[in-house]
Amino acid sequence: MVKCARADDTQMTPIVDRWIELRGQRFHYTETGEPGRSPVVLLHGITGHCRTWDEEARLLADRAHVFALDLRGHGDSAPAASGDYTVATMAHDLAVFVDALGFASVRVVGLSLGGRVAIGFTGAQPARVARLVVIDIGPDVAEAGRRRIGAMMAATPERFDSVEAAYRYVRAANPRQDDGLLRARIGHAVRPLPDGGVTWKYDRAIREAMRSGRWNDPTPLWPAWRAITCPTLLVRGADSDVLSVEDAKRMTQELPGAWLVEVPDSSHTVPMDQPAAFRSLLLEFLSE
Repeated sequence: MVKCARADDTQMTPIVDRWIELRGQRFHYTETGEPGRSPVVLLHGITGHCRTWDEEARLLADRAHVFALDLRGHGDSAPAASGDYTVATMAHDLAVFVDALGFASVRVVGLSLGGRVAIGFTGAQPARVARLVVIDIGPDVAEAGRRRIGAMMAATPERFDSVEAAYRYVRAANPRQDDGLLRARIGHAVRPLPDGGVTWKYDRAIREAMRSGRWNDPTPLWPAWRAITCPTLLVRGADSDVLSVEDAKRMTQELPGAWLVEVPDSSHTVPMDQPAAFRSLLLEFLSE
């Protein structure tokens, strides 16, 4: 069952919040663009949420039917009762989501964790993806980036006095990110507490798994990457510590149809570090 909760009319193109139940799990997503146009699904990274894609969704809305999904345990989707946050399970969530929307084929854009989910889904069902964009991630994650992200998640406070305090905390660790985009991201990333403070929306169990060293995802993704058959754009931040130069080159060697683009002056979060350059790439590739 799907229901509309709220339409954000602050911009010319409305972003509509919706909820859907899939396999007993409640998911949140946004929708924009005209039904009947080619569908695009946008997937966020770990700790993120679907509203990080609002500007890209509006950019694509005049030529696509755009959906941005909150992965399980992120944003306004329900946490996983089983504690299962493996890529294999989230790729299955995506498959069920596309089934529920009634699409035989979609274009998929995934950042970081969302990119790994996109690889898993596309490799398992290659005929169902018409075009794929993978942003600064691969079947392997560079050890330096893995350590940095794990340490960041383990150290993050559980409570802030205000949204502004949460913003200042994240800003200190992300000096390159566009200020307006970062403020919007944090505004949708936290929920109010009874004492007047705020806390993160994404499942605390994910942070606790990082803190205890229990986080583990055995999903093998090189076979899935090699099974992809659609045109694929691989975007790497030139200063990324997550997708190494060597792994990016290997990805293009093992999937000859993949097009690799490095974005200068960008770290792992390419869409927020260099939004204009990223959106130009996205629009060009998805419009071909």
